[in-house]
Amino acid sequence: MEEYDDYDEKMKEIKKKNDVYLKEFIEDLTKEGLKENTIRRHYQNVKFYLNVYLLQWEALEMAEGTDWMNISGYLGEFFIRKCVWSTPASIKSTATSIKKFYKCMLKRGHITEDDYLELDETIKEKLDDWMLDCKIYNDPNEPNPFAFF
Repeated sequence: MEEYDDYDEKMKEIKKKNDVYLKEFIEDLTKEGLKENTIRRHYQNVKFYLNVYLLQWEALEMAEGTDWMNISGYLGEFFIRKCVWSTPASIKSTATSIKKFYKCMLKRGHITEDDYLELDETIKEKLDDWMLDCKIYNDPNEPNPFAFF
């Protein structure tokens, strides 16, 4: 039981930090002059990545979201299979939101330039593959790329 309590405390601590990061993100998007709906979409996309995938799935800190395995696991598999709203367009939109968020985190000194470059490079290299996998996954006439034979 003590192990669970420690894990639960760690999750609460990470969530508090994530709330601060998200608030900073909103501030930066507002300063950029983006419309309220655009800000809300970016916020919701990033909040889901931080607080559902990174936090609840594995209890990872925000900075670990730049790792190629985490972003690929999220946009290339989890998002496609677990999010009923996943489409190639929503993958692209979510990738854009995540890149904007981590660019903000870089500017504010919360992550390193190497971390940001890893995220950026992974998205550039994999985005088309993730979008194609999503298209195939959502098409009942195509073989499921996630089916285990």
